[in-house]
Amino acid sequence: MEKIILASASPRRHQLLTWAEIDYEIVVKETDESFPPDMPVEEVPAFIAKHKALAVHSSLSSDRLIIAADTVVVLDEQIIGKPADRTAAISTLQKLSARKHRVITGVVLMKGDRIDAFSDITYVEFNPITDAQIIYYVDTYKPYDKAGAYAIQEWIGVIGIKSIEGDFYNVMGLPVSKVVRKLEAFK
Repeated sequence: MEKIILASASPRRHQLLTWAEIDYEIVVKETDESFPPDMPVEEVPAFIAKHKALAVHSSLSSDRLIIAADTVVVLDEQIIGKPADRTAAISTLQKLSARKHRVITGVVLMKGDRIDAFSDITYVEFNPITDAQIIYYVDTYKPYDKAGAYAIQEWIGVIGIKSIEGDFYNVMGLPVSKVVRKLEAFK
């Protein structure tokens, strides 16, 4: 099978595909990540992933298999994006402290005219996290490129996660086992 194209600059997605021993190369195109304001939050990640896949597909000269993904954190039916700065990161983590939220990753597999779009949802609950812990995490790990201002595989996840329901790797940015099964069926 020829190399798959990963339409993502996410180091975590790169790591996950490498761990799954999937042969891939990275091709990323600038993509508008906006979505209709009335779109249900469960549909947003796959919608954005489809736009990422289409942007890469339109730049290729062949019909190679593309994987695109987008991950959102949802608290109280509101999407929490990547924090703009230190203050936003601290505020986001304070909101997530001692609360349960959803992490939704939308994935699109695309080859030529064939498209398979799906999402995976994981529920994550944080223990109460002190302001001192939050400030330490933000200042040490600088989670500005992460939805919800955290990475579950980093210190904050190790000390702060009370429970997780669903795929751990989905929270990292890609439900890898589901992707592998879908790739096998997509051939």
